[in-house]
Amino acid sequence: LSKEIALKIAAGEVVERPVSVVKEAIENSLDAEASRILITLMEGGKTSIVVEDDGVGITWEDMSLLLTRYATSKISSLEDLSHIGTLGYRGEALASIA
Repeated sequence: LSKEIALKIAAGEVVERPVSVVKEAIENSLDAEASRILITLMEGGKTSIVVEDDGVGITWEDMSLLLTRYATSKISSLEDLSHIGTLGYRGEALASIA
């Protein structure tokens, strides 16, 4: 996102516990139109959280942006903020988790 758009977005939730990571992952899966989501935790999510789904996923070309703050394909303009149709859109969760 541009700096202008990023500054207009108020952070919704700090991702600081395993349950928040799982919530964000489920929302990403649902936004990717997944009909099947499998979550595997080790030590209650402290050691490992693995999320597998059958959603549309991210392109290989976009993988390098995955953990970059405000890297999102869900909005691209200020106007998009007025009609959001997804659970997540800010592009902050994965960066925060990382």
